[in-house]
Amino acid sequence: MRIAVIAPPWAPIPPALYGGIELIVDELARGFQAAGHEVVLFATGDSTSEVPTKWVLDKAQGHRIGVAVPELRHVMHAYEAVQGYDIVHDHTVLGPIYAERYPDLNVVTTIHGPFNDELTDIYARIANRVPIIAISHDQRSHVPDIPVARVIHHGLDPSAFPVGRGDGGYFLFLGRMAPEKGAHRAVEAAWKAGVPLLLAAKMREPWELEYFETYVKPYLNDDIRYLGEVPYQEKLRLLAGARALLNPIRWAEPFGLVMVEALACGTPVLTFPEGAAPEIVEDGKTGFLCRNIAEMAERIGQVDQLDRTLCRAAVDDYFCTTRMVAEHLDLFEDLLA
Repeated sequence: MRIAVIAPPWAPIPPALYGGIELIVDELARGFQAAGHEVVLFATGDSTSEVPTKWVLDKAQGHRIGVAVPELRHVMHAYEAVQGYDIVHDHTVLGPIYAERYPDLNVVTTIHGPFNDELTDIYARIANRVPIIAISHDQRSHVPDIPVARVIHHGLDPSAFPVGRGDGGYFLFLGRMAPEKGAHRAVEAAWKAGVPLLLAAKMREPWELEYFETYVKPYLNDDIRYLGEVPYQEKLRLLAGARALLNPIRWAEPFGLVMVEALACGTPVLTFPEGAAPEIVEDGKTGFLCRNIAEMAERIGQVDQLDRTLCRAAVDDYFCTTRMVAEHLDLFEDLLA
């Protein structure tokens, strides 16, 4: 097959810093190519993916994330560049709508965000024309009336992740500085359990800074420290050295790639059973699904009972790029048939 992959324009492929969507786009593009297919990636000019790449925007537009004009320009040029490809796998928001201009293209889209009112209104109008891939069963469950072509969980290349022993002695929070991600809840759980906590988080937007200043910064001390937004290799080192990842989300997170990254390093995950978390973490084996902060603090004292080899095995056996790519290719073949 000739497969075109259209990335969002907000971060390079792969991402240098925060960017779960961009990491998955890179895994897919390289995986399709490794499987013997002809692949082109339409991204931004600062991307370094190992597949042939085209672009119109020289640099990622993270400073304008969500603004319609750069995304529309990116999408317009992308669709001009992918004419003649058998499958167009679009990861943007505007692209599947713009695809109506090209009825001869076989376009499929992955929905990376939650089906809130806005996205539901948009995708309900295109689902019969552009097949939709959901990234978890929980994400899919929120829109039972919208046709979804397939639910395909994310996967990562296990060989890219160092298996750690958790001998750094600390617990780790990794994500965005946002209430729904729960850095402040991780702080409270670590404080209740009397353990050191490192926080590595994206904090660029005004609302992220305000949340940090109000709910996190006042409680930092020698044992609870904020490291900033760390580069990719430093992230892997932190994950491998952590006794566990604290992921106290309070929202219907569509997937939660950070949990798979932790498991790939052999690091168990303590999270709340919201969104896709129960589809990723096996309670009592690869982590704990906690009802509240008090239970998370209690479970912190039990993480050494978990077998880190089972955490890594969950990625080797299922949450891997090989399985994810194979499921996508199976869907593409069905669509072409």
